[in-house]
Amino acid sequence: MGVKKFVRFIDESGATQYGEVASSASKLEGTTASVLSGNPFDGFSNNGKQATIKKVRSPLFSGVGRSPANLSKLLSPLESTPIFMCIGLNYAHHAKEANLTVPSNPVVFTKPADALAGPYEDISIHPEAQSQLDYEGELCAIISKDCKNVSETEALDYVLGYTVGNDISARNFQIPATVSGGQFGYAKSFDKFAPIGPAVLMAKGVDPQTMKYTTKVNGEVRQETGTDDMIWSVKKIIVHLSRGTTLRKGTVIMTGTPSGVGLFMQPQGFLKDGDVVEIGVEGIGSISNKVVFES
Repeated sequence: MGVKKFVRFIDESGATQYGEVASSASKLEGTTASVLSGNPFDGFSNNGKQATIKKVRSPLFSGVGRSPANLSKLLSPLESTPIFMCIGLNYAHHAKEANLTVPSNPVVFTKPADALAGPYEDISIHPEAQSQLDYEGELCAIISKDCKNVSETEALDYVLGYTVGNDISARNFQIPATVSGGQFGYAKSFDKFAPIGPAVLMAKGVDPQTMKYTTKVNGEVRQETGTDDMIWSVKKIIVHLSRGTTLRKGTVIMTGTPSGVGLFMQPQGFLKDGDVVEIGVEGIGSISNKVVFES
């Protein structure tokens, strides 16, 4: 049988490894993983070894008045990505809360490769991105091989698997038309503004339109949805993005966020220094990232 859910981590010797974890596991710290040889795109084989994923202490962002960050040995499940392709306004309830008319085609923007971050990393926030910092919990689909002009019937054949993502957004650069001309990309493209993980659930046998997930800020539920609320399904998104355009292997598609973002709360629920955003998708697990404001 093939691998069902994999992680990427640092083992006790300091080596970076891939490992398979139980498909039912949601909390991966302390989990035993079966070490895998190979890579996600060319294939895995089980080498018979076991390793335990533990937490380590790190001095990252430590200093006066700040404790060392708790970081896990669990890494981003992808070593790198060529690009993040992102979909805006893709949940019916989110469109309603934003009071926006849904266009006839998906709203598309991108994040660069350096937006990639790990599932438990602290996210350093530039001073000019701090005033209206927001979260967007999302289901992410990872492209398994280069593709172009994909039909809806074959679209999911090009998905390696699914993971959890946070489309972190500096709304002060996104919302005012006079600041960025109504464009989304800059506001969402700062380094580490796309943490993903903690694992990748392999696509075979998975229906991405029947998944449920929750976003919490400091333990408070902010978003709670099912992917059946999507306006454009994962299949339709891949068809649209691949029309006349090559989607490269390893591309991460962020499929949109549901209602409950900080921007539309009353009062607004923007993130503050030290806030922890936890996003969990059933069957995949949860990412948990603390935002750390640069001085």
